[in-house]
Amino acid sequence: MGEDHYFSASPASAENLRRVRVTLAGSEVEVTTAGGVFSPDHIDTGTAVLLANTPPPPPGGHLLDLGCGWGPITLSLAIDSPHSTIWAVDVNERALDLVQRNADALGLANVNVAHPDDVPDDVTFRTIRSNPPIRVGKNELHGLLERWIPRLDERSDAWLVVQRNLGSDSLQRWLAASFTPGFSVHRAATGRGFRVLKVRRHGTPRTGAITLP
Repeated sequence: MGEDHYFSASPASAENLRRVRVTLAGSEVEVTTAGGVFSPDHIDTGTAVLLANTPPPPPGGHLLDLGCGWGPITLSLAIDSPHSTIWAVDVNERALDLVQRNADALGLANVNVAHPDDVPDDVTFRTIRSNPPIRVGKNELHGLLERWIPRLDERSDAWLVVQRNLGSDSLQRWLAASFTPGFSVHRAATGRGFRVLKVRRHGTPRTGAITLP
C-alpha cells in the first residue's frame, strides 16, 4: 500500500473489491472487503483471538466496535445481539462503506456506521470491543482510548486485543494507571501471541454498599 495505511481517512489505493467467506458468530458467511482496509483477505489473528475470548455481548443497549475495519467484530456483535445497536466506528471511509454493505447483505438492521465525530456525545456503551490500531503511535492510541473508555456504562467492560510484541504489557500498565478510580484492568486471555485486556468500569457505590466486580 506504500504510504496508504488502513487507518487513512481516504485510502488512495485501488478499491479492489473482493468477496471472502468467513465464520462469524458460528456461521459461515460471505462478506465484501477491499484494498486500503485492515486484513482484507481474512479475519486477522488478533481479531480472531478477541472473538474467541470474549463473553456474549449484552442483549441490549449501545455496543461499540472501535476501529471496525470491514466489520468482523461489528457483524459478530450484531448477529449475537440483535436487539442492541452496534456502533461501527472508524476514520477510514472505505471501511465504513464496507461495514454498511456487509450489514445490509446480512440483513443486520441494528448496525450504525459512523466517523468518530459523528457519534452523539450522550451515547454510552454497554461494551466496547476493539482490535485497536497500535501502529498509529502511542500518543494517538492513548488519545483514542482516553476518548472512548470513559463512555462505558457503569458495570460494563471494554475488551482490547493487542499483540504481545507490539506493547500489550506496557499498554496494560498505562490503562491501569490512567483509568482510576472506578476502573480495573487485567489480562483476560492470551493466545497466538496476543493479549486480551479487559477494562471494567465499576458502579458508583451507594453509601454503606459493597460494590461487586
